[in-house]
Amino acid sequence: MARVTFARLLLLVVAVSVLAACAAAPPPSTGASAQPAAPAPGPTTATRPNAPAPAVRPVPAPVEPLPESFESEDFVVVLAKGGDTAESLAGRYLGDPSKAWMIEDYNQTATFTPGREVVIPKRPWNPAGVDPRGYQLVPILCYHNMGAQTRGRLLMSASAFDEQMRYLKREGYHVITLKQFLDFASLRLQLPRKTVVLTFDDGWKSFKEFAYPTLKELGFPATLFIYTDFIGARIALSWAELKDLAQDGFDIEAHSKTHEDMRKKPSESEEDYNKRMQAELVTPLAIFQQRVGQSPKIIAYPYGSHDDGVVKRTREAGYIAALDVRRQGNPSFTPLLTIHRAQIYSEMTLDDFARNLTTFSEEAIR
Repeated sequence: MARVTFARLLLLVVAVSVLAACAAAPPPSTGASAQPAAPAPGPTTATRPNAPAPAVRPVPAPVEPLPESFESEDFVVVLAKGGDTAESLAGRYLGDPSKAWMIEDYNQTATFTPGREVVIPKRPWNPAGVDPRGYQLVPILCYHNMGAQTRGRLLMSASAFDEQMRYLKREGYHVITLKQFLDFASLRLQLPRKTVVLTFDDGWKSFKEFAYPTLKELGFPATLFIYTDFIGARIALSWAELKDLAQDGFDIEAHSKTHEDMRKKPSESEEDYNKRMQAELVTPLAIFQQRVGQSPKIIAYPYGSHDDGVVKRTREAGYIAALDVRRQGNPSFTPLLTIHRAQIYSEMTLDDFARNLTTFSEEAIR
């Protein structure tokens, strides 16, 4: 509704300005024939004391040029000029070219022909991502091991991974951090319409060799979920490497201690289960603090497995969010301790991969 009302306001202002200019302008001159005819001989006003004074044509007021933009507390409206892009408009009116997505999403286009009306929102207008047609979804992708060649479902070739990342870049997806998603889920941050999160499980050494170069080149952030018993193995990242990655901007979070299913076993006593969960959930907090310099606040459930008991103990251990594996995107109202991720398998084609990138769920809200 705000978009229609403001656009009409702009058109009304323009129309009123044009009509005012037309009303104030003198009739056009067409040459000598347009000059006023000489008065016929006869008595002058001096000899006609009761005659009215001759009419004086008013001098038209100068017409003020239209401003380049019309601004309210929430919006700026401009007419695009040649060469204008979402980035240039965001830099000019929002002070940050990286906010181009706000202009693209609000106007539902990334290109602006000269003369087109462009509405520029000055602040977030829909942090929840909900409108009468449905609601925004954020897909979170889950990767594991990588290598020069594919081997098994969870060891993806470096070339396939590179192709997928470049697809995201080419198709205009915004790769954000998991913590930015949590801000979205807490209604503290509006996200671009096409947003995705990247995560990597276990702590494989291959991440540094095959995924890291592509991510750094494209400027994509990612979260690594580490189970602590794996660190130090020949095929795993070391604590020193994890610390370097954290200092380089990658998010290092927990994946339990042993990567064992954390649901209570049928034969397990309550006392034994409590001890095991203490080791799986609480022990990593101190180890991460000591070895990486920060304690994790998010955990990925091993195998994605959880039940009400696991969720309860995860919350009690102090984690603010937890992720499973379910091929489904996440709205802003997703429960933070059961966030969904889609596992990406090595046999997936690029079309298969793209099917995991649904960013909107159509559901009429009445």
